[in-house]
Amino acid sequence: MDLAAVNALPPEDLAAALTTCADVPRWVSAVVDARPYASVDALLAHADSTARTWTDDEVDRALAQHPRIGERSQRPASEAAMSAREQSGVSTDADVAERLRAGNAAYEERFDRVFLVRAAGRDAEEILALLEQRLGNDDATEREVVRGQLREIALLRLREIVSTGEEPA
Repeated sequence: MDLAAVNALPPEDLAAALTTCADVPRWVSAVVDARPYASVDALLAHADSTARTWTDDEVDRALAQHPRIGERSQRPASEAAMSAREQSGVSTDADVAERLRAGNAAYEERFDRVFLVRAAGRDAEEILALLEQRLGNDDATEREVVRGQLREIALLRLREIVSTGEEPA
């Protein structure tokens, strides 16, 4: 959709599209309620500044919607397609898949949540290196890293929705 559509959509339709970016109801409402936007940059800036205020509970809620790195999303078609595009650089090589599986398990054991990384633009080796590095973080540091990664993913998805004209399914 274009910016005119963002500004004109019924609130519930825009909210549904934004929820595919990040399932954080307060963020969705804030972005919907701030319309109209003068530019895509203004939309993204508002979405970014609001995302920087996400609480741990909001991040946890949004994380529940994300697949593990290397796994397929079970979410609605438009969201699953975004996830697949974001993870397109993740190899399907059996060795890499096993290392990701083991790394995901170690991360979940350590932090009790799914490993989240902005996969778009990264290959499997880079993601594995980040996973290994982040396993050394303390919980507070890792929560901030996850919050930042989730924000990056949400903004990339929002930019994709607005710039490609893709309507959420």
